[in-house]
Amino acid sequence: MSSKGWLNLEAASGVIPDTQFFEGDSAFKFLGLTRTQRLYGFIGCLIIGFALSILGSVLLFVGQLGSFAVLYTIGVLVSLAGTGFLIGFVTQIKLMFKPVRLLATIVFLGSIGLVFVGAFVLRNEILCIVFVIIEYLAYTWYSLSYIPYARSAVLKLVGLS
Repeated sequence: MSSKGWLNLEAASGVIPDTQFFEGDSAFKFLGLTRTQRLYGFIGCLIIGFALSILGSVLLFVGQLGSFAVLYTIGVLVSLAGTGFLIGFVTQIKLMFKPVRLLATIVFLGSIGLVFVGAFVLRNEILCIVFVIIEYLAYTWYSLSYIPYARSAVLKLVGLS
């Protein structure tokens, strides 16, 4: 006997919802990866991206501003690309540019570009650090939009609501 009710989404519609992670149109669907392999790919991208970003940050503090900008940005982009293993690149882009996330996405992507401007045009380490901080704040605000009431809770926590 099949269970009925609002928790049984597969039985209700006959398909798994598009918004569920690990299902639907993954960027790597053509490879035939299992859920576990896709999760490993996602985690691998996060680890590699984090390692590149940390290595770039170390280079910033030893005076290699250009190397910092390149490694740090590659690290951020590799981490972001890891979501392709979970939900696919097309879905990720659609979700990033929904109205609730649009401002955070624009600030996040713009700050990535500003890290390059700070490193290669202005050659200013302090501005690079400021742009990285802005980038992390924008990415945090973007990420909170996926958690119900998280933005409201953060605003209350810091006394802005």
